[in-house]
Amino acid sequence: MNILIVEDDPVIADAIGMILTQAGYYHVHARTIEAALSELNYSQVDAVLLDLNLPDGDGTRLARLIRKNHVPAPILVVSGNSHVDDRITALGAGADGYLTKPFDRFELLAHLEAIIRRANGHSSAQISIGNMTIDIDRNLVTINDDFVPLTQKEYQIVHLLGMRKGAVLSKDAFISHIYGGIDEPETKIIDVFICKLRRKLRKAGLQDAKIDTIWGQGYMLRNQDMPERAIAC
Repeated sequence: MNILIVEDDPVIADAIGMILTQAGYYHVHARTIEAALSELNYSQVDAVLLDLNLPDGDGTRLARLIRKNHVPAPILVVSGNSHVDDRITALGAGADGYLTKPFDRFELLAHLEAIIRRANGHSSAQISIGNMTIDIDRNLVTINDDFVPLTQKEYQIVHLLGMRKGAVLSKDAFISHIYGGIDEPETKIIDVFICKLRRKLRKAGLQDAKIDTIWGQGYMLRNQDMPERAIAC
């Protein structure tokens, strides 16, 4: 997934970018409203992290333009403005969430994942694909309501795939999501994890969903009725 960071402070933008990269997201950066509009016109953007105090105007103007132009990307305002009126104005302009600076990195990711879930039709903290359910609150996976025993890393992989189902995720994205820059192994370890995960899901009775290998790119979790794009191992 590609996240647009709209932030004029390069230090904050770099910090947010690092958090997103470690969590397995791609990102682009814009310092102004006009630069952000250009990115939205020419790039596939899945969510927007929006500061309010920008060099060429209030960030709520960008939120209104995004909604006026029917851009579906959810918007999370990340601002130092902590007044209730600022929150009300931003949400009224079309923002989907509001986070006050300074923030904890895990709080940022939790807010971001929440607005992406809602934008993709996941109103609860559960993602369903085929007969499999990924329970984000309880960090577990069930198939036909039966618990599937997964290791922590296997769960992290299926969680990331579920959050971005239908999108291709690179091995680097999985490495960043699982290890967060600490003692990262070679990317080929992801192939091993994926194959073990597939076997466990098949044994548990997974139907109408599969993890595809997209050769030269990575992996994708999809419904069986989606077009087949690759051969799985």
